[in-house]
Amino acid sequence: MVYAKIRITKHAMERMEKYGISEALVIETLKRPKVLIEGYAGRKIAQRKLNSYVLRVVFEKKRNEIVVITVYKARRERYEI
Repeated sequence: MVYAKIRITKHAMERMEKYGISEALVIETLKRPKVLIEGYAGRKIAQRKLNSYVLRVVFEKKRNEIVVITVYKARRERYEI
């Protein structure tokens, strides 16, 4: 995915802080996801393995930017890659 801009919402930033996830890791996940899944309402989910978890980045494509809606870690058993 090549977009001019990646914008991270306040909610996503709060979640990143809660889970100790860096902005660089979120951007890397968007650029090189292990899996890209269709989400609800036209959203997409980029995910990658993160130790015993799966990092999930929920985002929307808008014109020439990606808007990160939320970010979270989940158990790998639930969202196995």
